[in-house]
Amino acid sequence: MLKKIVLLAALSSVTAFTPIAPAQRSVTPISKTEIFGEDKEHNAPSGAQAISALTSGVKTIFSLEDIAKILPHRYPFLLVDKVVEYEEGKRAVGIKSVTLNEPHFTGHFPDRPIMPGVLQVEALAQLAGIVCLQMEGAEPGAVFFFAGVDGVKWKKPVVPGDTLVMEVEIKKWNKRFGIATAEGRAYVDGEIAVELDEMKFALAK
Repeated sequence: MLKKIVLLAALSSVTAFTPIAPAQRSVTPISKTEIFGEDKEHNAPSGAQAISALTSGVKTIFSLEDIAKILPHRYPFLLVDKVVEYEEGKRAVGIKSVTLNEPHFTGHFPDRPIMPGVLQVEALAQLAGIVCLQMEGAEPGAVFFFAGVDGVKWKKPVVPGDTLVMEVEIKKWNKRFGIATAEGRAYVDGEIAVELDEMKFALAK
């Protein structure tokens, strides 16, 4: 009898302290795609064709073959793949596709390949050369030398797989002496990678 009384008392104490279920709340489920940032509605376009179409409005003005007729540079030192905007005697926008196959990446650096900053400046100079070598007083294929660079700033590393979109503007051109002054900048994924206030170069005599 005493055992039954103790058992009933124990059961009563458990019932007394049983937690009351909280009020039901409406919960909107979160999908896996939203958690991992894969929601197609917020990350369009999707797929190779849609991504490729992003550059469909960019037209080639000078192809690699055209550039080879203007610049004296050749592999592995031809650093402009194509020109997509061009104003005669004034400015140009060019593309440099950066790939691991370029020889300087074997040593710069073996474990972390980065396009040397001086080659980024050289690529800008070559783009300026495409403009200048088609101006009065110059001839396509002529050799030109660096005379100076001022105000160079590197903002982010340029690595294999990047597309370096470059823009140069010719500020001065002395056709008598073959001396040019230009400014330039280059972008990767819409962010500035390198910019310079002024570069000077002269045609070889």
